[in-house]
Amino acid sequence: MEKTQATPENQDQIIRKDARGCFVEVKNDCFHLEKIHLQFVAYDKSRPAGQRYTNNIHIYIDVPEFLALTQEAANGSLHMRMQQYKKDGKSDALYEHLGGTSAKRLAFYGKARPDGMSLSRVVKLTVAARGDYFLTADSGPGEENATGLIVPRFGKSPEQHVSVMLTWRQLNELLFTTKLHYSAWLSAKYMAEWAGIHAPRLEDRTPKGGKGHQERPSSNGQSPPQTPAAPQPAPQQTGFGSAFGSVYSREKGSTGADDMRMF
Repeated sequence: MEKTQATPENQDQIIRKDARGCFVEVKNDCFHLEKIHLQFVAYDKSRPAGQRYTNNIHIYIDVPEFLALTQEAANGSLHMRMQQYKKDGKSDALYEHLGGTSAKRLAFYGKARPDGMSLSRVVKLTVAARGDYFLTADSGPGEENATGLIVPRFGKSPEQHVSVMLTWRQLNELLFTTKLHYSAWLSAKYMAEWAGIHAPRLEDRTPKGGKGHQERPSSNGQSPPQTPAAPQPAPQQTGFGSAFGSVYSREKGSTGADDMRMF
């Protein structure tokens, strides 16, 4: 009898950074939604296996916003601001992202809060007095404003809280590694969709017969090299979703990975 292998829980993990009793990991399961997925977890090893998570917060950041933060780290401006904040004793967030799920959407999916409010999820990057950074996620009651933004209404008492201390080098590793993975994913997406989407558009621009553009021989009498043909996809693949399956398509994605309710 053929044995089936269980799917590991961290199959989508790009990188993970640990601190005392907690960690943050970045996942690739929402690239197709133009989101960077960060999961913050606090745990208690004294609890029974399977019940050790004490706090668990999912954060979803738009790709352009994440890449902008990565660029600030790459050019050093983020780390320079961190040093200046330390010198001035400032506690303001170096970076902050507000997200969450509206009360209406929670009710639609049967997950309404007892207080009837929205679910707010916030991530902040702040200065650590004894280190470089705290990357912190909080969640709790929120309120949807006129623009659809979920504004936190839990003050200084979130329902869930996870704060991971990072050195400047660890933060760089988290940001740069994630950017590298997204770039690879995007390249694969273009390749998978080339024949079905991009190549036909280029063919439409190419004159067909008549008095269209004609190539002239080079000065040495030889014809110029021909433009290589666009790569052809495998016969069974009809698009990026079917080519990569798993978390990258709505039909085959892992539970909730491509469900817009989480945003």
